Amino acid sequence: MTDTTNRTLAAFGAVLIYASVIAYTDNYVRVIARDAGLWQFHATRTAMAFAILALVALPLSLKLWPKRPRAVMARSAIHGAAMVIYFGALAFLPVAQVAAGLFTAPIFVLLIQRFAYGRPILGLQILAVVVGFVGVVLVLGPEALSGATFAALLPVISGALYAMGNIATREWCEGETPETIVAGFFGMLGVIGLVGMAVLWAFPMEVPVGPEGFLQRGPVWPTGEFMWWTFVQAAGSLLGVGMIVKAYQIAEASRVSVFEYVILPASAAWGFFLWGETLTWIAVAGMALIVLAGVLIARPQRVQPPIASRQ
Repeated sequence: MTDTTNRTLAAFGAVLIYASVIAYTDNYVRVIARDAGLWQFHATRTAMAFAILALVALPLSLKLWPKRPRAVMARSAIHGAAMVIYFGALAFLPVAQVAAGLFTAPIFVLLIQRFAYGRPILGLQILAVVVGFVGVVLVLGPEALSGATFAALLPVISGALYAMGNIATREWCEGETPETIVAGFFGMLGVIGLVGMAVLWAFPMEVPVGPEGFLQRGPVWPTGEFMWWTFVQAAGSLLGVGMIVKAYQIAEASRVSVFEYVILPASAAWGFFLWGETLTWIAVAGMALIVLAGVLIARPQRVQPPIASRQ
């Protein structure tokens, strides 16, 4: 009993580090967005992440080459698309709201498994889908409901793609090491970034000044601030993913998946301390419902769906 308790507490500590680091670094995407574009950010961050992986691969005996290259590539493409949308939304929306959209992924996992694989939605999971949907509606707010802005829906689209990637992780990538999946994920983001830079270099668009031009901005000469915060992003992402992988290795997935929701208050807290952002009580209630949906989904069932983590 003591060993189990200690491992659960250690897992919670790892998740807390993950949430604190990721929530902090994601809050600075708006700073990155002032000086460069989304595509240059992803290409640069991947180069920095690979440099860090190269330095630690031998000392840590990391296995980076996939057993099923096509499967890892396909999974990376799905997750890569999810994170391109996620980071694009960070330039316009509070981190807590974007994170809430991403953490709708377990709800979409249930729906995809039901309609694509014919697996039943069991017990309280049906209630979880309803509760989670209500939570998303509250977090998105009246603008999204009235159709006034597409940007508010982007985090939920990211969550849906992330759910597909999580299912692909289990269905296609069984037996792959965590570092292989992480390397494939960063590699795909780098490729997407390079393609986006090439397209916008060949066909430049009119770019608004500041964060509003994040999506349309092609390659530019990087500023010192851009390079620093992109490096912080790369290092923070590797540390965060390492912590969340460790958490799933030392404790039950059903418990860790619930712990992951600590990133929602962590994002809101960093948004308040760094930028003075506050959330409405309706948005806070929506986040609470999304967390409740995650708890219900994570309850032990005969069929355990994959959870959402930023890997």
